[in-house]
Amino acid sequence: MYPINEVFQTIQGEGVFTGAPALFIRLQGCPVGCPWCDTQHTWEHKPEDEVSITAVVEKQAASSTWANVTPQQILKLFEQRGYTARHVVITGGEPAMYDLRPLGQVLEQAGYQLQIETSGTFEIRTTNKTWVTVSPKLDMPGGYLVRPDCMKRANEIKYPVAMQKHIDQFDKLLRSCPPSPEAIIALQPISQRPRATALAMRVCIERNWRLSVQLHKYLNIE
Repeated sequence: MYPINEVFQTIQGEGVFTGAPALFIRLQGCPVGCPWCDTQHTWEHKPEDEVSITAVVEKQAASSTWANVTPQQILKLFEQRGYTARHVVITGGEPAMYDLRPLGQVLEQAGYQLQIETSGTFEIRTTNKTWVTVSPKLDMPGGYLVRPDCMKRANEIKYPVAMQKHIDQFDKLLRSCPPSPEAIIALQPISQRPRATALAMRVCIERNWRLSVQLHKYLNIE
C-alpha cells in the first residue's frame, strides 16, 4: 500500500525529461525538512488525514490528505481517467521511504516508464529499469545524510543551488560519494532567483553539466 497525496497528468518540468508528458504520483511523508520545499503539506503522514482515492484525485488545492492504495488500484486509476502519458514520476514527500518495487513491476508490465525523484537520504528500492533522479539535500533540518549507495545508483543528479556555498558543498559530496560515470549532473536554481540562475548557468558551462530550470513554474502549471 502506498499513501498517495496527489495523482495528476502534466508536463515534466525538471531534469532530463523536461517537456515530456508525465503522470505524477506524489507520496505522503518526508522528514528531511528542506526550508524551500514547495510541498510541505506532504511532510506529515497523519492517520486522521486519510481519505478516499477519489477525494485525492479530485483535489482543488494542495492539502495534507492522502489515500492508501495498491499498485493495481493506481494502474486502474490511470486507465479509468484516460491518462495518455506513459512516463510516471514518483515524487513526494520522499518516495524512497517506501519499497517501490511492487509498484514499478505492475506499471512496467503495463507499458509505463518509471522515474523517481529522491533526496538520496533513504535506501532506493526500485526496479532495475526505473530512472533514478537524486536531488541531494545537504545539512537540512531533519539531519539526514545523503547515502553513497543512492549517489551511485543515480541516473541523474539534480542539485538545487542559490549561492557559491552550495556549489562548494556539492563538490565535497561528489568527492565523498562519487556517482556513476554515466550519471547526468544538473544544477537547478532555487526559486528561479536571478543570481542563482546566473550562478548555475556559469558553473554548468564551466563543467559541461546541465541546467534544470523548473519549466513548469515558468509555465505556471502543476
